[in-house]
Amino acid sequence: MQIYVVQEGDNVDKISEQFGVSVESVIYDNQLVSPYRLAIGQALLIDNGGVRENRRNASFRGFAYPFISSYVLEQTLTSLSELAVFSYGFTREGNLIPPLLNDDFMIAAALRNRAEPILTLTPFDASGVFSNELISALINNQEAVNTLIADLLATIQAKGFLGVDIDFEYIKAQDRDTFVEFVRSVTETMNANGYSVSVDLAPKTSADQPGLLYEGKNYGALGAIANSVLVMTYEWGYTYGPPMAVAPINKVRQVLDYAVTEIESTKINMGIPNYGYDWTLPYERGVTKARTLGNIEAVQLAIEKGAQIQFDEVAMSPYYRYTDNGVTHEVWYEDPRSISAKLELIYEYNLRGASYWQIMQLFRSNWLLVDYNFIVNKIVV
Repeated sequence: MQIYVVQEGDNVDKISEQFGVSVESVIYDNQLVSPYRLAIGQALLIDNGGVRENRRNASFRGFAYPFISSYVLEQTLTSLSELAVFSYGFTREGNLIPPLLNDDFMIAAALRNRAEPILTLTPFDASGVFSNELISALINNQEAVNTLIADLLATIQAKGFLGVDIDFEYIKAQDRDTFVEFVRSVTETMNANGYSVSVDLAPKTSADQPGLLYEGKNYGALGAIANSVLVMTYEWGYTYGPPMAVAPINKVRQVLDYAVTEIESTKINMGIPNYGYDWTLPYERGVTKARTLGNIEAVQLAIEKGAQIQFDEVAMSPYYRYTDNGVTHEVWYEDPRSISAKLELIYEYNLRGASYWQIMQLFRSNWLLVDYNFIVNKIVV
């Protein structure tokens, strides 16, 4: 596979002839939209049908809500080892709360594609945001913990899940050790019944890193207990922050450099974002709110606005600016170049694999790169 960056004067016919591939494959692999216009600086994945000689085994997880389209789900599952259903909640008393929409079709699709269906557990409050008060109420009440573990096990067995992902964020510093014991209790019960447990970790760069996202997570202890971890290496560029790459490779490296000193590398899944952001300029802290957009949508917007796509060699991420009704916008997103750079880190750090937040929008060139670089671990059903 090759990545080609569109130059002035290029078109799909010219590029397909240059690489000796069909026009249809260029269009399909890159999800080009009729009439197949291109943006200068756009990265295209060119599939010559080859296979990387030094492919290695790796696991890939995708998070999805139960309103994902069946088409996107089926197209993506062929490249996934695990499908994490987002999400199940719980009450202060430990009673499990299922998603609002039925997720049976997701579990069935995962098993059909030999991907492990995972129940994602989140501490959302009534307004749908992470609640550290709810976390505290649960993990400091052994009766509630016992109730939740029993509910989890019963639900997993009844619905056909094969594991649990514990996605607790903003844990209070004083609950750090109690959370470790909670994870230990969940893992012991699940493992004894043949199910896996993973834990999601905020992207720390040191053990004593200050901040609400970081202080409640003990990398070493959690990594030793859980079967695997997701290090959430994304959201440097985020809705309320200044314009920048969502997952700049230099920042991702800093997190992985620390993570592998605390956790066995083959337990670590690196987080990869499947989205970008569109900010208005000038950025004003507390006022500016970026719009989330898909990676294919970001390219189409550049074409529509006549923007020339740039590439930041430090962040290893594409970006561009455009003007709409007199307002300047800045967009950062993922493309085959940025994804390829991230996937190479799996080799470099000898990681378990990667976890994608999230797979609600199809990003075909990404999955082609996964399949080219790796033998995706699949379960036997």
